[in-house]
This record gives sequence, C-alpha cells and structure tokens, in this order.
Amino acid sequence: MDNINTELILIRITGLDRPGLTASITEILARYDVTILDIGQADIHSTLSLGILFKTYENQSGHIMKELLFEASNLGVNIRFYPISTEEYENWVGRQGKNRYILTLLGRKLTAKQIGAATRILSNQGLNIDAIKRLTGRIPLDEEKASTRACIEFSVRGTPNDRQQMQEELMKLSHDLEMDFSFQLDDMYRRMRRLICFDMDSTLIKTEVIDELADRAGVGPQVREITERAMRGEIDFNESFRERVALLKGLDESVMQEIAESLPITEGVERLMYVLKRYGYKIAILSGGFSYFGNYLKNKFGIDYVYANELEIVDGKLTGHYLGEIVDGRRKAELLRLIAQVENVDIRQTIAVGDGANDLPMISLAGLGIAFHTKPKVVANAQQSINTIGLDGVLYFLGFKDSYLDERSRKLS
Repeated sequence: MDNINTELILIRITGLDRPGLTASITEILARYDVTILDIGQADIHSTLSLGILFKTYENQSGHIMKELLFEASNLGVNIRFYPISTEEYENWVGRQGKNRYILTLLGRKLTAKQIGAATRILSNQGLNIDAIKRLTGRIPLDEEKASTRACIEFSVRGTPNDRQQMQEELMKLSHDLEMDFSFQLDDMYRRMRRLICFDMDSTLIKTEVIDELADRAGVGPQVREITERAMRGEIDFNESFRERVALLKGLDESVMQEIAESLPITEGVERLMYVLKRYGYKIAILSGGFSYFGNYLKNKFGIDYVYANELEIVDGKLTGHYLGEIVDGRRKAELLRLIAQVENVDIRQTIAVGDGANDLPMISLAGLGIAFHTKPKVVANAQQSINTIGLDGVLYFLGFKDSYLDERSRKLS
C-alpha cells in the first residue's frame, strides 16, 4: 500500500476483562481487512490492558473507530486512539534489532523499594523495559508463611552502558535489600537449556557429609579444623581432602547407609527435580563429596549422572583412602564439558549450581551459573545467585511460571 493512502492507528483498551473481549475487537478490524502490525495484552487482577497497532486505508479509519467506540461502550471498557506517523513506526522497528535481556527478581517477597531500585539501575544503563511478568502464583497476604516466594521477570531491550558496573550494582542491591536476581541475554540458548549440574553438599543437601562421617568416627573437630585451614588458603582442596579422608579410617561401612537415609534435603529440591525431569532436562551431580551419597540421591530423584569421590572399603571398614581421581573444581568443569558433549548439548545450554569456591570453575563455564546460599566471594564471581529461597528458585531463572506446573509439583512447594 502507498503510505499516502494508508494510516497507522494505535488503539488502547482498558477495563474489566471478560471472555470474548479481544475476539469482539479483532472481528471489527477483520471486517475492514486491516493489517495488524503489533498487538499486546496484559491482565492484572481481571483488569485488562490491550494494545493493537494496525494499518488501514485513510477512507476506512473513521468507520473503524466509530464501530470500535460503539463496541467498547457495549463491553463497558475504555478505548483511546493514537495516530502513529511513519517516522515513529520506523524508529520502533529500528529498536527491535537491539539486544534483549531478561532481568529476574526473586525473594520471599518483593517490595516497591526493591523493584524501584532495580529498575532505576536499568534506566541508568540506558535500557528500556518492554514487558513485565509475574512468574510466581498469587502472593498470600500472610507473609509469614515459610513457602512464600515472589518472582518478577522484566523483558529488557538495549545495550548496557557498562555491563560490569550494572552487575556490581545489582549484586550490592540484592545484598542490601535481601533479594536475588538474574540478568541474562534473552537468546535461543536461554530458552533451550538442556543439562543442569549440581554440587551436592550444602546444595542438594543441607550438610557436609564428610562432617557427618567425621562425627561418627569421633574426629569431627579435627576434620573441621582442616576444613578451616583450607578455607584460609593454608592448604589446597586436594590436600585437605586427603587429610580428612585419612581420619575416617576404621569407620564401619554401615554408618554410610544410616547417614544416607537421614540426609536433610534442601528446601525446594523435590519440586525442582520433578519439574526438571518432566521437561526433559538431563541432571548431574558433580560433587567433591562421596559417590555413595550421590548415588543415593540419584536413585531417589532419578538423576542421570553422578561423579563424586569413591571411598575405599575393605572388609566393611573405611581404609582412610580413596579410589580414582579427586573431583575438585577443575575436574567439575571438565565433567560438565564432557557430559555436554555426550548429550550433544551446547555448553551455552548448560546450567551449574553450587555453593563453594570449588564450584566456581563449572559455574563460570556453564551457560547459566548460579551460586546457591554461599559466601560473598563465590557470589561475587557468579553472574546469578540464590540466597533468599530454596533450590526451586532455579526454575524462575529458567523462565518457568507457577502456572506451568501441575498440581503435584505445586503441592511439593
């Protein structure tokens, strides 16, 4: 159509939502054979906001607006019309080529202060918010409920003025205002994650298994002292691992089954595993802990891969030695890459979740690396972190809405 003979019109409809409203509006437009250039709709507590940008012949626009006004009156909604110039439309089309990002805010609850501070950071970076979506279910009025969670996802367009500065500001904000965030490029890899790798101790379970074993062996204080030395950087992970395992010599094998059957599972793990399996994700445990306990979780949750350390057992007793190569931070990253190759998954489609410094290599390598309930040093070196809710918070960083999940998975929450 020649631009001289056509007109661009944006209509905005607000009011009480009801079934058939959108159909009634678009049926009128269909009678005039208009071209829809853009359409969007949001519904907040049954209050509708519908926008449609269309192109029509100039001699039809008056008739269309008249019919739409009449129909809006019948439906009890408000309608407004805005003429759009060709220049305005071309500028809008030009913006579509800019980078798209997803900012996810997550916490037990989200306040205006938190949202306002986060969106101000986006604005200062020259980013524009295209859409806002709530991923969690209706927020209960009783904020003291333990399972309460709130998540809002912002679809953002543009290029940050300083990506590193923005990341640091969001990190500080999350610490100061007790919320979590994820800022991801909204590309095909984000929408097609396929492999997720977890640390085990203090991630899938709320304990360090080596401490449990040490307590049973009567060497708890010694083992914890070695752990502290490793954390102070006096010895590396591998040396500390050998020293701690040596102290377990003579412990009866039956103790491991006792500990396995009473492992404290982290909040949200059951729900997370159910959803990941339902949607076809491959799941791996990559742990500096012990394979006996990793395999227990594998059988419990249907996990696909377990790579952890193997304790040597002779005549039903731990020997104080281990078998094979130690699974340290470097090895975890190697295993992540190896499993991705076996599963024919691009590394950008992978996710890694862990709490310790020895998880940083795989967290940094994965397409989506998440630090979980961890120390500031680990959080500072990860792009995403979850500290306010359980492990099922990972689902929101993947874009899942509570409404996607069936009744069984909701009950698990």
